[in-house]
Amino acid sequence: MSELLSTIVKVFSTVGIADVLDIAIIAYLVYQCIKLVRETRAAQLVKGIGILLLLYLLASELHLRTLGFLMSNVLQTGLVVMVVVFQPELRRALEQVGRSKFNVFSSGASEQQSREHWEIFISALEESAASLSRQKIGALVVIERKTRLGDIIKTGTVIDAGPSAELIGNIFFPNSPLHDGAMIVRDGRLHAAGCFLPLSDNFGISRELGTRHRAALGMSEASDAVVVVVSEETGIITVCQNGKLERGFSPKRLRERLTAELTAEKSSDAPERKFELWKGRKHEED
Repeated sequence: MSELLSTIVKVFSTVGIADVLDIAIIAYLVYQCIKLVRETRAAQLVKGIGILLLLYLLASELHLRTLGFLMSNVLQTGLVVMVVVFQPELRRALEQVGRSKFNVFSSGASEQQSREHWEIFISALEESAASLSRQKIGALVVIERKTRLGDIIKTGTVIDAGPSAELIGNIFFPNSPLHDGAMIVRDGRLHAAGCFLPLSDNFGISRELGTRHRAALGMSEASDAVVVVVSEETGIITVCQNGKLERGFSPKRLRERLTAELTAEKSSDAPERKFELWKGRKHEED
């Protein structure tokens, strides 16, 4: 027992700060990979890869030449197979990594002005969502945040208009030119309408939900946007964010949610604004 304790002490005495940092980074990466594949189809694929590894070890131990040859060849091409099979999940992970906390492409508006723009938009969306929900008129509103949606905007028509409940209602009114598609909101303004969104490949979505909800979920999986959906069949208001779908919002609760997401985040960007202000001062001094 004493020899075991002395061995453990010797091992830990050789551990330095670099080793601890190395272990912490690897543990974090493994944790993020688990989060990425959890509750997705990728989780089933990971189990399948684990079974293949067990078969390979079994063939090696029992000297099963044919099975061992087959498993070794499968595992050699496994990296390419994983890239192909996990393509949606890998793309989503890279998009999440690419979401910067520093918005260097700031519009230049003050924090107070930005907050006022968002509050006007939230009021307009609350009123229009209540009206559309009562009339059971379908609507799909994508609120852009840090991830720019230029490729999505190109699929529709740029309107660049100030928000109002009447304008939102007219855009989504049945048989209007831009009603079939999504509205993109940028910096509190109605930037584009009639846009096409990527559909989610999550087959766990309820069959009661149609293409509009699947498109909303797909957009929330591919970006940090907040997506608001009004069901054409039931009038239920739904919010999609970070690949999650929440139904049954009242207009009041929708306002509270959007206020928390769109105006509260401005105060959390204080370090970012200080960074931009420092850059501006440095530019003036130069």
